[in-house]
Amino acid sequence: MDKLLEFAAANPFLITATVLMLIAVVAFELRLRSRADYEVSVPEAVRMINNGATVVDVRDAAAFGAGHILNAVNIPPAEMGSAEGKLKKKRGVVVVCAAGNQSVDCARQLRAAGFEGAYSLAGGIANWQRENQPLVRGGR
Repeated sequence: MDKLLEFAAANPFLITATVLMLIAVVAFELRLRSRADYEVSVPEAVRMINNGATVVDVRDAAAFGAGHILNAVNIPPAEMGSAEGKLKKKRGVVVVCAAGNQSVDCARQLRAAGFEGAYSLAGGIANWQRENQPLVRGGR
């Protein structure tokens, strides 16, 4: 134990960096675990869509027009608060963005507004395409 204290006293920057790295790892893990409550995988999203869930694409209009999930509704994140008129609270909602980061925040926002069946597509459209799922082109 004396050698450990001696090492720590001789290397304060190394000890500080190690502690900060441990804090960062724990924070990152907690963030990932909190996201898991709001995300669904591609197969789960397909199952939800087949059961009548609405797909909300939060990407900009150009990205939406370049390719989106069939029957998706394009609602920018800034308009998510007024989405209640376009969505039904009793149906599931799958929120999609480019890589799955922005859609988690939108799914949280929808849940806070009473949409208990709102989930984010993990990995976004990029993951949807990696799973060889179809996209349709053109605005809707």
